[in-house]
Amino acid sequence: MQLKFFSIPIFASGEEEELNKFLRSVKVIDVRRELVMASETACWAICVLFMPHAGDSFGSTAQSTAPRTYGGRGRIDYREVLSTDEFVIFTELRTIRKQLSENDGVPPYVVFTDAELAEIVKMGECTLESLKKIKGVGVGKIEKYGIRFSEEASKVFAKARESAKKDEKNDMPF
Repeated sequence: MQLKFFSIPIFASGEEEELNKFLRSVKVIDVRRELVMASETACWAICVLFMPHAGDSFGSTAQSTAPRTYGGRGRIDYREVLSTDEFVIFTELRTIRKQLSENDGVPPYVVFTDAELAEIVKMGECTLESLKKIKGVGVGKIEKYGIRFSEEASKVFAKARESAKKDEKNDMPF
C-alpha cells in the first residue's frame, strides 16, 4: 500500500481534477480528509491510501500516452479515452447494447465490445457500412445485431447533433 497527499483550496475551481484523475487510476483503500484553516485561506488536506495497479510505477516522471486501464484485467477507462460528449454517446450505446443482449440472452460483449462501441462513437455514425470497418465486427454480428443496433444508435447520434446545434446557438454573442 502507498500514500499520496493532496491539498485543494476550498474555493478553487478545477484543481480537484488531478485528485479525481488519480482516484480513477488506482485501487483506493481509504481516503482521509481534513479541512485546514490557515489565516484567511482554507483548503482540504487529503490523504489517499491506495494499491497501484500491476505495472504502475508511481513516482516515475515518465508519462504513458496509452489509455489508463483499471480492474486488473487491462480494461480501458473510456472516460479518459473519449471526450465528455463522446462518453455520453458511448454510455447511451452501452444501454442499447444491454437491451439487445438481454433480449437475446447473451452477455453484452457478444453484441459489441466496449472497444467496438468506442470506435462507433469515434466514427460519429452507425450504419451497416460503417460497422463493417470496425475490427472485430464481422458479417455474423452485423447480420444478427447490425440493423437493430444501428437504428437505435442513429437516434442517439441525431440527438447529440441536435444538442450540439442548440449549444452553438446559445453561445452566439448576438
